[in-house]
Amino acid sequence: MGKLNIVLVEPQIPQNTGNIARTCAATGARLHIVKPMGFTITDKHLKRAGLDYWHLLDITYYESMDDFFEKNSGPYFYFTTKGLHRYTDVPYPSTTYLVFGREDAGLPEQLLYENKKNCVRLPMLPNPDARSLNLSNTVAIAVYETLRQWDFEGLQDTGSLTKYDWTCIDE
Repeated sequence: MGKLNIVLVEPQIPQNTGNIARTCAATGARLHIVKPMGFTITDKHLKRAGLDYWHLLDITYYESMDDFFEKNSGPYFYFTTKGLHRYTDVPYPSTTYLVFGREDAGLPEQLLYENKKNCVRLPMLPNPDARSLNLSNTVAIAVYETLRQWDFEGLQDTGSLTKYDWTCIDE
């Protein structure tokens, strides 16, 4: 089974990080947070958005990008509005790091330039007033595209009703 890693570089909005934590908890993705953060883990907005899932996380904190890169080996895919490739056109190997930048600044341009082959984007309308999608939405889209490519290995892909049996329903 593949290992999906979500990397948040200097997250600033606690609600986004909480929602991303919930996505990680529901999918088994490992969460990496690169400091500094714009909030504390005890922030009430973080609690509301996902802290009740915190105990389900495999989470690691890093003091800097250098610290993160010293302790991990890719491949890394950098999600950015500046990316050259669509996120759906990239094959994600069985161990993958999806890297996301600050909500207000994205990832450093030098990092993007040095890794241009692995910079991916979600297509959007060319509208300067709509600069990007919400970070937690982007992470969810990226996670599920990666898991789709892995055929949702290890995930429950059928649901059940509380009071009824699906096998009794005519198709």
